[in-house]
Amino acid sequence: MVLREGRAKKRYSLAHLEELTKIKKDFIEGLEKEDWASLPEFPVLVGFVKSVSKFLDIDERGTVALLRRDYPPKKLSINPKPDVANRFVWSPKLTFIAGAIVIIAILLGYLGFQYVRFISPPPLDVSTPQENQIAKERTLKVIGKTSSDAVVKVNNQPVLVNDEGGFEAEIGIFEGTTEITIQAVSRAGKETILRRKIKPELD
Repeated sequence: MVLREGRAKKRYSLAHLEELTKIKKDFIEGLEKEDWASLPEFPVLVGFVKSVSKFLDIDERGTVALLRRDYPPKKLSINPKPDVANRFVWSPKLTFIAGAIVIIAILLGYLGFQYVRFISPPPLDVSTPQENQIAKERTLKVIGKTSSDAVVKVNNQPVLVNDEGGFEAEIGIFEGTTEITIQAVSRAGKETILRRKIKPELD
């Protein structure tokens, strides 16, 4: 580079030029050898070149122009054909697949629920009579709730069940009647049994 020639004409050593310019001699040597990898960024180099040129009595503008010509541009790592193979793109096909999966999941869940309900004993709740209820009449009202498709018997007597699963019956009792048995049987034959103690106090 022209800087090396100018320094040779002046018979300056790198150390002497370093002392004059306050620029490290390694940077000055890098400029002379155009070892860009060892040098700072371009704006800093422009300042170096101007300073060195001044002390070597070289045309600053011309030296800076040579630097602009020889300094390599920054290489940008741009891929002209970016790899989009691994990019996730939502498509109508994926929408169809996702919809199908959701429908299948809902269907399987419903079938599973129905199956568990089918093989499970029916729920049974009896509000009347209460445990150890005193019966003063010869008929006793039995009120409760179960599944709408269950068959209910009270002391082995069939009882009608409405669409909401509610049932109500009146049964006859005697002095020796001390227990009421309520039985609910599902379509799968599973049964739930409740027994309520009563205390007859008949006239």
